[in-house]
Amino acid sequence: MQARRAARELALILFSQMDTVQNPNKWDFQDIVVKSVRTLTNNSADELKSVTNSILEIKEYISDYEANHPDNLERPIEASDLPVPIPMTSDMQNKLDELLNIAEKAMLALEIAEMTALEENSEVKEYIIKISKAFQTHKDDIDGQIKKYALGWDINRLVKMDKDILRIAICELLYVNDAPVKVVIDEAVELAKKYSTDDSGAFVNGILGKVVIENNLK
Repeated sequence: MQARRAARELALILFSQMDTVQNPNKWDFQDIVVKSVRTLTNNSADELKSVTNSILEIKEYISDYEANHPDNLERPIEASDLPVPIPMTSDMQNKLDELLNIAEKAMLALEIAEMTALEENSEVKEYIIKISKAFQTHKDDIDGQIKKYALGWDINRLVKMDKDILRIAICELLYVNDAPVKVVIDEAVELAKKYSTDDSGAFVNGILGKVVIENNLK
């Protein structure tokens, strides 16, 4: 995983807390990065527990399906059940897709945690701190960009995740300037698809496209 992609994931956790902090200017950014990693890994641990329960449910379903299959009901009570074909219903497919998605997030969290902990001054830490400090300095301007281009939307009523993703991306585009415009937008859209609503990817892409055009970014 690229260090900056990991930094954006952690920045999303950090930004989710910014609106509730009275004086973010006094934050210890090194401490914040550590806490963000801890939050990410704790969330993944909770999701993995949920995955384990779901896997047990699927295993129980398969076991019951096998035991109650006509081929096995006709066998003597003392005989072991025979394996039987099992239909892959849409319900089971959705459940397996959910498990795969959670497992992917958990692996990503572990990868981010490892990258962040490998060295004291890693690129992940440096980039997340750079984004966060730039946002502190330019918060009003960045939120102003969102208000300007999210026509018909009240910024205070936007999906919190969408707003924070936009804040991170606009911060990178206008004030950090360390990544290509296309990369910043693509990464923001991926974060929106991954963590927000079904419509968030297109919404984020549309707003950032206007920011790029209006600010003459290349």
